[in-house]
Amino acid sequence: MLQNIRDNSQGWIAKTIIGIIVVLLALTGFDAIFNAASNSRQAAEVNGEEISLDELNQAMNMQRRQLAQQLGGDFDPSLLDDKLVRESSLRALIDRALLLQGARSADFAFSETALDQLILQTPEFTVDGAFNAARFDQVIQQMGYTRLQFRELLKQEMLIGQLRAGISGSGFVTDEQIEAFARLEQQTRDFASITVPADADAVEVGDEEAREYYEQNTDRFRSPEQVVLEYVELNKDSFFDQVEVSDEEVQNLYQERIANLAEQRRAAHILIESDESSDAEAKAKIEEIAKRLAAGEDFAALAKEASQDPGSANEGGDLGFAGPGVYDPAFEEALYALDEGQVSSPVRSDFGWHLIKLLGVRSPEVPALEDMRPELVRELKAQQVEQRFVEASKLLEDTAFESSDLAQPAQELGLTVQATEPFGREGGAGIAANRQVIQTAFSDEVLIDGANSSIIELDPDTVVAVRAKEHLQPEVLPFDSVKEDIITQLRLSKAAEMAGEEGERLMATLREGGQAAQQWQPVEAASRNQEGVEPAVLQQVFRMPRPAASDKPTYGSVRLPNGSFVVIRLDGVSEPTTELSEEDKQNYRRFLASRSGQQDFAAYRQMLHADAEIETF
Repeated sequence: MLQNIRDNSQGWIAKTIIGIIVVLLALTGFDAIFNAASNSRQAAEVNGEEISLDELNQAMNMQRRQLAQQLGGDFDPSLLDDKLVRESSLRALIDRALLLQGARSADFAFSETALDQLILQTPEFTVDGAFNAARFDQVIQQMGYTRLQFRELLKQEMLIGQLRAGISGSGFVTDEQIEAFARLEQQTRDFASITVPADADAVEVGDEEAREYYEQNTDRFRSPEQVVLEYVELNKDSFFDQVEVSDEEVQNLYQERIANLAEQRRAAHILIESDESSDAEAKAKIEEIAKRLAAGEDFAALAKEASQDPGSANEGGDLGFAGPGVYDPAFEEALYALDEGQVSSPVRSDFGWHLIKLLGVRSPEVPALEDMRPELVRELKAQQVEQRFVEASKLLEDTAFESSDLAQPAQELGLTVQATEPFGREGGAGIAANRQVIQTAFSDEVLIDGANSSIIELDPDTVVAVRAKEHLQPEVLPFDSVKEDIITQLRLSKAAEMAGEEGERLMATLREGGQAAQQWQPVEAASRNQEGVEPAVLQQVFRMPRPAASDKPTYGSVRLPNGSFVVIRLDGVSEPTTELSEEDKQNYRRFLASRSGQQDFAAYRQMLHADAEIETF
């Protein structure tokens, strides 16, 4: 466990930063922060701050997408209970609003310069190890943001991160707490055990006993209610072969794509921050640094010494490669006026005064038309396919509604009527694994009225319409078909009962001072993560009270999942006698302080909720 403590107690704040930028922002469900400002429909109000229904709906959608990405392609978002998703999303939005309010009231701040550095150094925004403006735009557009929106939301997330780090980082522990925890964590125990096995092979269960159990529990042996569906499936990919694009269209799109490829410049800078009151002083400092540069001093060394940009100063002012639109306009204008290796005159931006050096220029690599052709053709076709797919989906919806079966919709759209295997309310294979299909299959409209369903979206590229072909009612299964299962179940149950009775008799004998006839299996100096010991047994060993004396062991027992009964004799408890090393003490301190800080932050959140005026609608 000490190694786990060492691993888990270092650098947690640093490891969180990159996750905040893309993963958290893209997935946690706060997509609508900027989109619902004009919407008067409210989902909640937190200390007078509105959370709109649009925010809530998009948060729910993003939470479903997050689960789908975490659980893989086989996950079906329709399996989620909408009520639970709504409650979870609303709680998250309320919690976020409270934390932002708390961060602002505590006067936390995050500068624009630091924000720039964070974006520039984010791996998700780089190509070949350097920041790429086109990649940056692509990622944030996929997430639904403009640059300004993304920057504002990122700043809010960093404020919350600062609040969390400020509270969590204030946790501390005393030396006495460290030593007490170490004694418990490093404690070892000497014990022995006897396993009374649940031997199902030694138990006989006759047909009559099995039949009696069957007759007394008939309801347990019913076949599930099942349905067989007919369905027609419409897939977007099937339309790609039905549309054509011209060479001229491909050429035009190619020219558009390569026109967006911009030259990238690698800049370094020295920043002296300023505001209205300190502008003259900052300008004087930057001019003094410029004189030192002119006298031959090294730019990188001066950046480390004097630059007030914490993100780049230690790197000699190096900001890496970036394209147009990343920096402050005045900064960018000066940078693009430089030749490689040249240093600018002092430049005033919103952040202060800069000296800018151009370290390098990288021209974009222009891919050949033929290399991009498959991608361009598919993109052009996709525009036509989307329209055809929408039209065909509407036609399927209308004809399915108007028809008494699925033959006519299938004929009009050139589709094939298919059928599922029988499945119950827990679902089945193929489309029967989709929760929305299952719900529709067992709806009154489809199952009782015999109507065609509305179209069901299996995924963004696939829709189906279904109807019930056959409804199979639950029936009592014949005894012969379940007899072997009943016999197996009864034998296991009886074997576990017999093992328990024998184990309890052994426990009584031992507590009365008697001896066990079976052979004890000893384990010496077992730790809390001892290998080769059943987890349930090890857990019970460390729950047992220590022996009152060396000749009076403590007895306990535990039943294993397979029905076996384990009798445990605890012989002794040992605690470390050597003094903790400074390294181990520091690892324990970090671990316990981190845990204490997390508890403090959880308590702070509870306080925010307790003191807040929250109204949900």
